[in-house]
Amino acid sequence: MRRQLRILLILALTQITGWGTIGVLPVIAPPVAASFGSDLPSVFLGTSVMFVAMGLAAPWAGRAFRRFGPRWAMVVGAAGIGLGQGLLALSPNLAVFWTAWALIGGAGALFLTTAAYAYIADHAGESARSLIGTLMLVTGLAGSVFWPITAFLEHLVGWRGVGVVYAAVMILIVCPLVRFGLPATHAATSVTSAAGQLRKAPVFLLMVAAIALNGFVTFGIDALGIQLLQAMGLDLAGAVAIASLMGVFKVGGRVIDLLGGRRWDGLSTGLVAGAMIPMGLAVIGIGGSGPVSVGGYLVLFGLGSGAFAVARATMPLVFFQKADYAAAISSIALPLNLINALAPPVLAGLMSGFGPQATFAVLGALSVTALAILLLLNRMRAIPPSS
Repeated sequence: MRRQLRILLILALTQITGWGTIGVLPVIAPPVAASFGSDLPSVFLGTSVMFVAMGLAAPWAGRAFRRFGPRWAMVVGAAGIGLGQGLLALSPNLAVFWTAWALIGGAGALFLTTAAYAYIADHAGESARSLIGTLMLVTGLAGSVFWPITAFLEHLVGWRGVGVVYAAVMILIVCPLVRFGLPATHAATSVTSAAGQLRKAPVFLLMVAAIALNGFVTFGIDALGIQLLQAMGLDLAGAVAIASLMGVFKVGGRVIDLLGGRRWDGLSTGLVAGAMIPMGLAVIGIGGSGPVSVGGYLVLFGLGSGAFAVARATMPLVFFQKADYAAAISSIALPLNLINALAPPVLAGLMSGFGPQATFAVLGALSVTALAILLLLNRMRAIPPSS
């Protein structure tokens, strides 16, 4: 238990640092835009470039996890993020700026989230699900921790200085901490039979579809929630307050999953969360901006999306062996990161063209479809695999 606590602490510190150092654009975007003489959307395009690169690199990252082990992949990924931060600091124009974000995204596929989950699955065995849930709980604090730090550094040394500082942190602190602080795990060498792969293929495709659909919904709300609430009739201060409270309820959703302990698995959490998400969207879409509907939206959608974030990472453990987990979670990362990149502009166009109620209706339909897929998965897991 003490060893697992040490490993969890190292992973939490390094993952918070990794996500914190790449989540700088909400703070530094205005001075970056002023430096390049560009508009803010062009600067924020760096985030989309990062997620696309992260998704495209995910299958290769999965192979690296299996061949070299997640620890070595994380060391290389942390160094790559550091190099990307350095290139960010030296960017003379937007083209190089976007290239730096592509490098950060590709390296992030080796270091961020998926790599940590793969390491836990290799190392922790039966305890993997609870440790992954705990890690998700604490890494959700990355923005809260690093946005004030980034704002302070930007005021002190400018946005380019922020890149230099974070490059040094990733290369000189995070890399050695991962390399020497985490015990080695064996690279997975076992290969499932062709029959087993065919048996699991429909399950995997359905799981990816459910996760991608709800990923579009939850990430889209994360990106445009304030604008949607304003379009529903709330003022800016109220919309910001509700969006901030949403983060608290998401953490609450993750705590609920942890409290379940071993009484349910990742798919059970996914079913409950998958039912709460469309209910929350229906409440706000039909009820409008009144206090009762807003409260119902916070409770249902907030708790549901927080719990589903845990289910997204732990559902593969229901259907796949430990040796296959890294491949499964890396393959899921490809469509999920592409969805993260596409959701904000698609929802922005939908909201401007058809209004907030129609946007909530479309999101609700997608989440109901995801729930139907999860119910089908629940039936499929009750069928014993053929010998």
